[in-house]
Amino acid sequence: MLPTLILALLLPFLAHQTPNPVPLEQTLRASRWKSRVLLVAAPNAQQADFRQQKQLLAANRTGLNERDFQVLEVLYDQLSAAEKKYLIEKTGIRPPAFGVVLIGKDGGVKEKSARPVAPAAWFNLVDKMPMRREEMRRRE
Repeated sequence: MLPTLILALLLPFLAHQTPNPVPLEQTLRASRWKSRVLLVAAPNAQQADFRQQKQLLAANRTGLNERDFQVLEVLYDQLSAAEKKYLIEKTGIRPPAFGVVLIGKDGGVKEKSARPVAPAAWFNLVDKMPMRREEMRRRE
């Protein structure tokens, strides 16, 4: 009876807990040689450029999947001080500015923008890369 009562008291508290997000550096390290990362960064989820970039990407899921893109949303209001420092060092994006960064499978920054970018522009850039050309040949 007592464990049931404790569980009943804790359930409302547990339901509002959010899991700890994986640290940014660890996420980028795990994607290396597996996927291209399109990092979309903004102060918060309501920021206009952030919302516009999400809409542009949502309309192009097939192209993103074909090119092994992983879209990583980074909100500054959810980052620790160490993660903000890493973001600045790795990408050159400086909070609170909006930024979108293409990180290649090799882990290097390939392109970045302070404005939303149409997925076709990312696709055009990636499709010219030697690694992507090899991927296309293998899939034929």
